[in-house]
Amino acid sequence: MSSSAGNASVTGRRPGPLAGLLVVDFSRVLAGPFAAMMLADLGARVVKVERPGTGDDSRGYGPFADGRSLYFARVNRGKESVALDLKDPADLEVARKLAARADVLVENYRPGVMERLGLGPQALLALNPRLVYCSISGFGHTGPWSQRPAYDAVVQGMSGIMAITGGLSGEPVKPGVPVADLSAGLYAFGGITSALLGRASTGVGGHVDVAMYDATVSLLEGAALSYLATGTDPGPIGNAHFAIAPFDTFACRDRDITVCAANDALFGALARAVGRPGLSADPRFADNAARHAHREELKLELEAALAAADADQWLGELDLAGVPCGPISSVAEAVRSDQASARNMVVWAGGLPGPGQPVKISTMDDPRERPAAPALDEHGAAVRREFGPA
Repeated sequence: MSSSAGNASVTGRRPGPLAGLLVVDFSRVLAGPFAAMMLADLGARVVKVERPGTGDDSRGYGPFADGRSLYFARVNRGKESVALDLKDPADLEVARKLAARADVLVENYRPGVMERLGLGPQALLALNPRLVYCSISGFGHTGPWSQRPAYDAVVQGMSGIMAITGGLSGEPVKPGVPVADLSAGLYAFGGITSALLGRASTGVGGHVDVAMYDATVSLLEGAALSYLATGTDPGPIGNAHFAIAPFDTFACRDRDITVCAANDALFGALARAVGRPGLSADPRFADNAARHAHREELKLELEAALAAADADQWLGELDLAGVPCGPISSVAEAVRSDQASARNMVVWAGGLPGPGQPVKISTMDDPRERPAAPALDEHGAAVRREFGPA
């Protein structure tokens, strides 16, 4: 482990469980920086290596506040920045010394780029066998697609996610969030922490290889299971579920709500709450398999009942009945909700707002004020002194 206490020494707060770890972040834009931000939030010291002059591409991505990118600030809070030209021998030596002392390295170049720089996993694991070297790429370091360039939307399209998202018209729709990037970042975070746990007993790190494609295919869940079970390629089913009914959005008198009654008891409670107890005895809706087979008929029956009152009234009735339900919130309503506030799911880093840390651990603080994302090469002089030529 590094002798540094991570960003806890800067904030004066209780250190997180990853305090003392040194992470070198060679990644840019989203998937890799997101994984490294999770490590920083939990106490690790993260040194971000950027291109001289321009830095991470996402420094130029909006939205902006006071001339600073919230996109960049959100996934790079609490990190240090050093600008290194990896084609310059002196800068490359600083990078190698960082890796030699690091616990974790994160990179998201196309497979082969780090090898050509002399910074590939084989070379650096020989230099530092305890290193956990995490590569995030579009399609992984093996397979016929490994050299393909990728961005989130490309992977979403190729993974099948777009084909099952949207209305019944069948026109492909991209989800409103970058699920390929974010899921890869989360899998990388889990892979890194798992490898660190393994290192504690073996003394050896290793190469963690995470593909955006793999991560997104793994999220197909019910759609993939449906195809694997039946051999029929599923299309989009709107807001419904591939295996459970009723599990959908339903129109009330004024607006839609979401209702999920995933077992017979909940369906009975739902039927009684909407004033249609006879639905439970209807053979079409006798169990989940029947309800799913007749889900369109069931939706018509439920919406006929729900049309009698506004959404807020029904949400109250369903909540009292113990039926999982909720409104269709706007982004503004979600981030400004009392629940988001109570859970610190909006935080401030260097005066800029962003989503909070979902991992709550009783032994560490969960502050609303977080260390800022760094200016380009803000810590360059200090990092070069620490990791430069002896």
